[in-house]
Amino acid sequence: MVSDQPWPWPAGAATGIGSLPGTDIAEAQRIVLGELPALPHLAELPARGPGADLIGRTGGLLVELPIELYAARWRIAPRPGKDLRRARDLMERDLDQLAEQAEEYAGPVKVQAAGPFTLAASLELPIGGRLLRDPGAVRDLAGSLAEGLRGHVAAVARRLPRASVLLQLDEPSLPAVLAGRVPTESGFGTHRAVESGVAGALLREVIAAAGAPTVVHCCAPDVPLDLIRAAGAVGVALDLGLVTDLDPLGEAIDAGLGLLAGAAPTVPPPDGRAPTSAQVADRVRRIWDRLGFPRRRLAEQVVVTPACGLAGATPTYARAVLTACRDAGRRLSEE
Repeated sequence: MVSDQPWPWPAGAATGIGSLPGTDIAEAQRIVLGELPALPHLAELPARGPGADLIGRTGGLLVELPIELYAARWRIAPRPGKDLRRARDLMERDLDQLAEQAEEYAGPVKVQAAGPFTLAASLELPIGGRLLRDPGAVRDLAGSLAEGLRGHVAAVARRLPRASVLLQLDEPSLPAVLAGRVPTESGFGTHRAVESGVAGALLREVIAAAGAPTVVHCCAPDVPLDLIRAAGAVGVALDLGLVTDLDPLGEAIDAGLGLLAGAAPTVPPPDGRAPTSAQVADRVRRIWDRLGFPRRRLAEQVVVTPACGLAGATPTYARAVLTACRDAGRRLSEE
C-alpha cells in the first residue's frame, strides 16, 4: 500500500463479502487468494453447518459469554459446551489454512464478524426471547464482542506478520434495530427501537477496541451512513442495487468514508452468465459519476465487491463473480 493512500487498501482493489459455497476451506481460500490478490479475505463456508454460520462463528469469539444451539437457534449458555467448541474449532482451522496459504502475503487481509446489533437481534437469552430486548444484555454483548474481536484481530496478525488486518462488521439487522422492526418471539410485535445515539456509542466501542481499521457491511435498504461514519468506520460495504437516495451516500463519501461497492449480483441471471468486468466497472462508474466526484478518486476510495455473500451461488458462478470484481477494479484504476 502506498504511503499517501488514506484508505487501508491499494487503489483498484476488489474483495469478497465473506461467504462462499461448498465445504472445502482449503479450496475456498485458494480461490480467494488467487482471484483477489489486492485485498483477500478469510473465506466463510456456512454450508459446513452450525458454527460456520455468521452468528455461530462470531459467537465463538465472544469472551465470557458462551453460546449454544437450542431448537436450531443460538442462545447464551450457562457454560461452554460442544456447540461452542465446534464453532471455535472451525475458526481455528480456517485461520490455520489462511496462514498456511498466505504465509508470505504482505498486503491488507480482511476478516469478517457479525456486528453487535445483528448479534443482539439473533442471539436468544437463556430464558427465551432475543437478547435485543434487554438493553443491559446488549451492552454486555458489545463489551464481550469488543474484547473477542481484539483477540481475533491479534491472532490473525500473529499468523500473518507481514499483512495488515482489515475488519468487516456485518450488520444486516442494524436498520431494523434502529427502526424498531425486529419481531418479538411471538411474531405479533416488534422490539423497541434502539436510539441512534446509543447504537452509535456501542458500535464505536466495538470498532475502537478491535485494533484494526473497520468497515461496516449492511446489505439492507436504509443503511445508516452517518451513524457508521461517526462510529469510526473507515468504510461501508453495501449493495448498490439497494441505494435509492444518493445524497446520504455522497455526503459520506465526501466526508472521507471508503466504499465497498456491491456491484456484481450474487445470484446468476436466467442465462446463468456471470457479469463481465466491464459491466461491473460500468455499474460502479455510473454511481460515482452521478455522485459528481472526480474519477481520479474512484479507484482509491472504492473497493469493488459482489452485492453480498456468495454462499448461495454455484462454485463456478462464485469464482466468475470474484474474477469480474478483480478485473473491474483494475479497469477503474487504469482510467
